[in-house]
Amino acid sequence: MPMTMNELSATGALEKIRGGEITSVELVQACLDRIEQVDGDIEAWAHLDPEYALEQARARDTQRQTGAPLGPLHGIPVGIKDIFDTRDLPTENGTVIDSGRQPISDCKVVSLLIEAGAVILGKTVSTELAVFGPGKTKNPHNPKHTPGGSSSGSAAAVASFMVPLAVGTQTNGSVIRPASFCGVVGFKPTHGLIPRTGILPLSAFLDTVGVFARTVEDAARIAEVLVAHDSGDPGTAPRARPRLSALATEDPPMTPILTFAKTPVWDQADKETQEAFGELTDVLGEECDSLDLPGQFDKIIEMHRDIMNVDLAKHLAGYYEHGKDKLTDILKGMIEDGRKVTAADYNMALDWRESLNLFLDKLFEDYDAIITPAAAGEAPAGLDATGNPIFNTLWTYLGTPAITLPLMEGPNGLPVGVQLIGQRGDDARLLRTASWLIKRVETGG
Repeated sequence: MPMTMNELSATGALEKIRGGEITSVELVQACLDRIEQVDGDIEAWAHLDPEYALEQARARDTQRQTGAPLGPLHGIPVGIKDIFDTRDLPTENGTVIDSGRQPISDCKVVSLLIEAGAVILGKTVSTELAVFGPGKTKNPHNPKHTPGGSSSGSAAAVASFMVPLAVGTQTNGSVIRPASFCGVVGFKPTHGLIPRTGILPLSAFLDTVGVFARTVEDAARIAEVLVAHDSGDPGTAPRARPRLSALATEDPPMTPILTFAKTPVWDQADKETQEAFGELTDVLGEECDSLDLPGQFDKIIEMHRDIMNVDLAKHLAGYYEHGKDKLTDILKGMIEDGRKVTAADYNMALDWRESLNLFLDKLFEDYDAIITPAAAGEAPAGLDATGNPIFNTLWTYLGTPAITLPLMEGPNGLPVGVQLIGQRGDDARLLRTASWLIKRVETGG
């Protein structure tokens, strides 16, 4: 069957818009039609205003007709997780406490998307305050299974061809896990690469903006336009914008060498996942070594938990004090646990990150990327939880870039992602290695 317009990659659609083969209005309408067809079952969208989306698309088409310069995402629709402030759409943060909340300005990420020519298609479902309380979204591959979280709607919308690109955030596993469960590419850049100004804050030390796409090239394209320094986010720094998009499509100058890390939580991977990764490393052969992480890495899960819970207690204090009865038990418990962590333990957890990254910096002198599961297995059945983020926790804590690729399938036919980890600040090499790995697996040589 011929590819429908909503199934185009962002890069493919952009080329057709620039070449005059299609218009942004046609592309956006195709996405809206797809939403009308399938979102009744998936429920990926929190807020959708079709006329608002089409109005933006018409403006993009007029801009092209006048010969004005076109941005790197000109006319391409993007889904926005409903914890990113948007002045023209509500931002309710996945909680009834913020029902009807209407920001007065766009967050920095949305501003950058608009500058790049994107069309803000709508707001995608987030879990409760971007933590563990599930939203309404279902897995597009099987509606009886979770889509993951907290960026549930973003992953599901891209996976079901409702939109080619979407943005989300990760404080534990909220980009990589839902991307794995829904079978799309999820990219979490180096911590601090993309500004978080105007996004619901959970932890300054952990929160990272990530992107969802159906190809590595598309993920690189949207991530590149989001790289910026912003005075409202002290985690960012002035830097040259990396050539993510160009490098992601280049052939590596030498065959990449990977190293497979079981990590301290390997025993929590499903049996089928363990077997699949054994087969993958066999296929890669001499291109993939095996890595035993030092014992210090065993402490990361506990240290990440201390940082996250303390910061949740800080940033969500108002919700807890004034709307405690409307919060889920799991979130209330995390906030209460955070109030019990000592300052010494919290600061020690922060200090460990640099020493552990020194080990990784040395490791990446010999390897292009670490390979490990993106999740314990395929999306679990049931909609009362979003799955275990344990295979993402280490890398979020360390601030390293990570990407998941939909290269495997679980026993129930649901996707399982292969996660690649890169060195902090070397996001372009990670994306290039990811593109290489897809070709390597698909061709078998």
